Amino acid sequence: MVDKVPVVSKIVRHALLDRLLHWATAVCVLVLLATAFLPILGIEFAWVTIHWVAGILLGFSVGIHVIRSIFWKDFRTMWIGLRDLRDGVRVLKWSLRVENRQPPLPAKYSLAQKSIHLFFTVVILTTLITGVLMLVKIDTPWWERDPYWLSENTWGVIYILHDFAALLLVIMVMMHIYFALRPEKLFFARSMILGWITSEEHAAHHDPERWRTESE
Repeated sequence: MVDKVPVVSKIVRHALLDRLLHWATAVCVLVLLATAFLPILGIEFAWVTIHWVAGILLGFSVGIHVIRSIFWKDFRTMWIGLRDLRDGVRVLKWSLRVENRQPPLPAKYSLAQKSIHLFFTVVILTTLITGVLMLVKIDTPWWERDPYWLSENTWGVIYILHDFAALLLVIMVMMHIYFALRPEKLFFARSMILGWITSEEHAAHHDPERWRTESE
């Protein structure tokens, strides 16, 4: 008698528009970092226009993501609640072998994923807000530069916030890529490219009662 091979279905984790917004944001961030730091390393090129255009495109991408999250998706899936914190403590205890009990499986997003999303939100919004203010100091097709719009002390604070957020962004991007390419996390990276995970991956890494899904 031949055993039946179990059918592995595909479960949608990221819709096409969400994936496009993610990669558009990623490209904009990488262009911004390259145009910000390569000149410091002595690589000369006309970076200013590329930098602020990429910043505006990043702002559009983030804006569409925010609107979509509020009106078309359940943005509460990214909230960090008390249950997430309790589960995070149990995961930490289990990882340190302080507790032998297996930690609970998360819903669609784990505490670590929600946390990195929160950090990226704060850092990118800081760069965007300060970057928009700094646009006043350069010539664009819509206005002429006005370096005296704010006081020197205020500009100093804006520069510090912008540069510090940019440095944090470099570290966070490196961490994000590192964890995305870890062998046990590659299925998350694949889902951000192709949009799906398998039913087996869903059962192994998620609580089906907390993340109810539809199979393809």
